[in-house]
Amino acid sequence: MTDSSALDPEDRKIVTLARSARARNGVPEGAAVRDETGRTYVAGTVALDSLKLSALQTAVAMAVASGATSLEAAAVVTEAETASAEDRAAVRDLGGAQTPVLVAGPDGTVTTTLTAG
Repeated sequence: MTDSSALDPEDRKIVTLARSARARNGVPEGAAVRDETGRTYVAGTVALDSLKLSALQTAVAMAVASGATSLEAAAVVTEAETASAEDRAAVRDLGGAQTPVLVAGPDGTVTTTLTAG
């Protein structure tokens, strides 16, 4: 478990944004990514009959749609113990294998930090 107060302020910000998206939208997961310019993209789980995306996949898609060319970091707030292989692949596709992925519980405490690779 990682002390969230020990996180870099920019990493703490994306965890807070992800947590807020989850709570605000009442979805299973919230996520946020930070691009190469420092812009952030926040999303929740998308669960339509015709479209299903995790929160992290949606946040990456929003970054791409907004013109981001790389990612500095990603965060997901979830009850799962880790980020799925599909989520890490989406982050890796835009940010590269070494992009950090912060996984936090619903209370915002970071439980795991891994790379997209």
